[in-house]
Amino acid sequence: MSYTEPKPEPNSETSTLPGPVSAMEGPESRQLSWREYLMQNVDPNLSTSPLASFCFMTGFIDAITFSAVFVWCGFQTGNTVQLSLAIARLFSPGQTNFEFRMADRQALVSLLTFLGGASLGRLGDRIGSNTRLWLSLGTFIQALFTMAAALTVWKGGQGSVADDRGDPAWTNAKSFVGLGFASASIGLQGIMGKRVNSQFATTVVLTTVWCELMSDPKLFGRRFVNTRDHKFIAVFALFLGGFAGRAILDKVGSAGAFGVGTGIRFLIAIAWLFVPAKKSGK
Repeated sequence: MSYTEPKPEPNSETSTLPGPVSAMEGPESRQLSWREYLMQNVDPNLSTSPLASFCFMTGFIDAITFSAVFVWCGFQTGNTVQLSLAIARLFSPGQTNFEFRMADRQALVSLLTFLGGASLGRLGDRIGSNTRLWLSLGTFIQALFTMAAALTVWKGGQGSVADDRGDPAWTNAKSFVGLGFASASIGLQGIMGKRVNSQFATTVVLTTVWCELMSDPKLFGRRFVNTRDHKFIAVFALFLGGFAGRAILDKVGSAGAFGVGTGIRFLIAIAWLFVPAKKSGK
């Protein structure tokens, strides 16, 4: 009588062991959709290039507006103090001239439009302030503001460089609009830079960056120090932007310089799309 080996039952332990897991089934290997990719938060520590470019644009835009009307559209501390002086002047003994001076009007326009541009940054809170989508879209809006500044200054038909504070190069309504668009672009840039929460701070005002840099305990360290070196990059980028802005301004005028700034902002908007995502738990 022949002997046949019994076949294993379907419910035996040998049939319930899990099969090998393919690496392609892991969550890390799953290809993200465009929406998922755009909605990922960027890593602030790997956002050095676009944030340094923001600092560059602060110097670039300020060089144009200061050369024309002696207004820093990115540094609103001075504009705020200037407006306080304009009010205090009304109470000076023997004051008979109550005119709202041209420089004071320009400072007010810059301050108000800066705040308006910054308020647009709240749209990013709804989308996700650190997502690739908002950082790219917000920078594109900055580019549109800068382009509008170029067009209005060009249509204004006035000069680009003022020889004296009492004689600004921009005085007509269209140049006021151009100054406003330039300030709005910096305002939006500032709140976007702040939301990224990096060593570059707002990418607009460097007074805080200077103070933090000088108080850094590793200021004279020989190795790479993130808290120190990124601040050095921010300062250098702003300085370089101011130099480049004035050099281009002397060649092509205010409108042309704003046009170049528009192109740079557009490139920054594209660059945000390629910043690596922040890893979970980091």
